[in-house]
Amino acid sequence: MKKCSGVLWVAALAPLAALAQKSPNPEPPVLGPPPALTVPAVRSTTLANGVQLRVVEQRELPLVQVLLVVSGGARLDGDRPGLATFMANMLDEGAGGRDALALQSELAYLGASLSTAADWDQVTVSLRVPVRNLRPALDLMADVVLRPSFSSAEVRRQQQLRLAALLQQRDQPNSLADLAFHRVLFPPQHPYSRSLQGDSASTVGFDSATVRTFYERVMQPRRATIYVVGDIDEPQARELLSPRFGAWRATTTPSALPAAPDVNAPDTRRVYLVDKPGAAQSVINIGWPGVERRSSDYPAIVVMNTLLGGSFTSRLNMNLRETKGYTYGASSRFVFRPLPGPFIASAAVRTNVTDSSLVEFFKELNALRETPVPAEELERAKAYVELGLPGGLETVSQVAGQMNQLELFGLTLDELPRFSAAVRAVTPADVQRVARKYLIPERAVVVIVGDLAAIRKPVEALGLGPVTVLEVASLAR
Repeated sequence: MKKCSGVLWVAALAPLAALAQKSPNPEPPVLGPPPALTVPAVRSTTLANGVQLRVVEQRELPLVQVLLVVSGGARLDGDRPGLATFMANMLDEGAGGRDALALQSELAYLGASLSTAADWDQVTVSLRVPVRNLRPALDLMADVVLRPSFSSAEVRRQQQLRLAALLQQRDQPNSLADLAFHRVLFPPQHPYSRSLQGDSASTVGFDSATVRTFYERVMQPRRATIYVVGDIDEPQARELLSPRFGAWRATTTPSALPAAPDVNAPDTRRVYLVDKPGAAQSVINIGWPGVERRSSDYPAIVVMNTLLGGSFTSRLNMNLRETKGYTYGASSRFVFRPLPGPFIASAAVRTNVTDSSLVEFFKELNALRETPVPAEELERAKAYVELGLPGGLETVSQVAGQMNQLELFGLTLDELPRFSAAVRAVTPADVQRVARKYLIPERAVVVIVGDLAAIRKPVEALGLGPVTVLEVASLAR
């Protein structure tokens, strides 16, 4: 085939070029109000031993998601930080007489995926499987939950992997910034003052007996909820789960959730520096104690934070990334947990603009407090929040996760349409009111991990507050 000549290409494109010159740029379409959000129906029941069952029937695909949640999590670590996450990771490292390889081989044969994890508040075991293989997959899941091996050899192997990971934290500025921020914001008796993964001093004491004892105190049926979403109805789910989890019995007295001390922001702004010699970037965390998820201000807080740093077009990101070019991304968030988490504004910025970045952070924090947000900007933020809600209900895994997260706060899926309507009603006055109430930059904790030789003097010259240098060894042990 011969190639077309350049003349022919020009001739062919000429009419298109002429048309483009004559046609004005069309105006973007005007978006109407978001449609009303509808959520799937949830059927709830309780197994004979107290396990709660929540079922959502979705017949679109022949898939089922099963999420088993046991309340407690790392808040029950006590004087052994990291034990909850270690135990959760061990659940699928051998169970029901199978080692980890045999377990994963059987799951793969069934086309199933199974994972285990723990956070501050829960231990979770998640199973996703084609509906035709649900029965044998549930047998494997029951073994993981009820009959884990916790073999000494596997505990030692996982212990060495954890110790190596903790050692690597010393070279990870983001990890160091997170550790330092929580260490200085929360009092020592508070669970959030420690890492979910614990520390080396605690980890070296983990053995098979320690892990099993913790498992027996935490993994109790009356603390468990099972969420089932997919090509199944409530009677079918109950029929399948009852013989596998209905005989689950507690063998010890459950651990009670310890009380946590009150958390107060410092009286004045304080700056903490962590040295990372030669670092090309500085990691900045700015924050203070957060707010209860059940607060009546929650919708306005979410909208306000979307404007500040909760979306790509937020003020922090557009300023520090798009206008100044200091960073690849700047963001902010309120961390909502049963025990209120922190507010954090953060970015990794070039070393030579660390001080300038801090100026911009505080400028944006104060601007939301001092000046009402323009109506057009507010409408974009509200649409971002409201139109994002259906995206969290697209898959069976997302629906199960949404139910679980809402139930942490005593809420159900029916909360989402109410939240959507509340977001739509947020006004500029509401945003400014919650900004003044919940943004307290004058009492912030500021943590910076970077090259102290380059950043210390410029940061001190800003006069933000007393400056303290934290040793890496005290954070990543």
